[in-house]
Amino acid sequence: MTGHRDTIYSEDAEILEQQSYAGDQYIIRLHAPLTAAHARPGSFVHLQCNNMLPMRRPLSIMRAHKQAGWIELMYRIFGMGTHLLSQRITGERLSVLGPIGNSFNIHREKIRPLLIGGGVGIPPMIFLADELHADKGGFEPLVLMGSETPFPFTPRPSQIMVPGLPDGVIAAMPLMEDWGIASRLASMQGFAGCFDGYVTELARSWLEAMPKEQLSKVEVFACGPHPMLEAVAVMARDFNIPCQISMEEFMACAVGGCAGCTVKVTTASGPAMKRVCVDGPVFDAACVFPVTA
Repeated sequence: MTGHRDTIYSEDAEILEQQSYAGDQYIIRLHAPLTAAHARPGSFVHLQCNNMLPMRRPLSIMRAHKQAGWIELMYRIFGMGTHLLSQRITGERLSVLGPIGNSFNIHREKIRPLLIGGGVGIPPMIFLADELHADKGGFEPLVLMGSETPFPFTPRPSQIMVPGLPDGVIAAMPLMEDWGIASRLASMQGFAGCFDGYVTELARSWLEAMPKEQLSKVEVFACGPHPMLEAVAVMARDFNIPCQISMEEFMACAVGGCAGCTVKVTTASGPAMKRVCVDGPVFDAACVFPVTA
């Protein structure tokens, strides 16, 4: 193992487990102790899916266990790289660069964090929920997840009441239930117990029902496809609450050299181009989606 830029490490990671789920989705666990030790919610890895394919693929970190030295990644088969990755088996090794990028910034006065994940944007929300759960700082998070393919877990009816959500929306992620964190699911595919609509619509219903004095305790964190993030940014602006988003962009080098993942953001000195890989992937939503005339 060799260090890179002090915070990005190169590791020969062993595959500890790989599980497949409906919708060509997979969760892979890797023994990558350096990455696990330094990973934060929002950071990602750049891994070589197969020796036959030199170009690496960026994947968000879903969970990291510092003591055991493992990280978990969730992905969906999208092209040749992820297809080859899905064929890898326990005991094989992958070249991993990580952790890369910045992380979500938790504010302790915002004790009602709202976490919104869409599709393959769900993993960073799970990582953030894990950190909030371990923090013991009195946080009361609500995790909302949306997907138009089956979720990579078996939903179960929640035992945690969430005032302000529509009747009948009871499907939850078992892991969140085990942690004592409220979660709800949204989909337009008719999955039992799920909200029938966009996850952002479900989030709005919760915020609309919240007493105004409680809104000052809310901060939004989100990751998902671009249209969802834009809708989240508009929602946060409508309710005058802060919002951090994790961007998903195609990347080549993932370490800031090629500038192929730049996005336009608003800064104090005017518009600027920022690299999602190293300047992000986490940004203030208002900077990426400013108010337009």
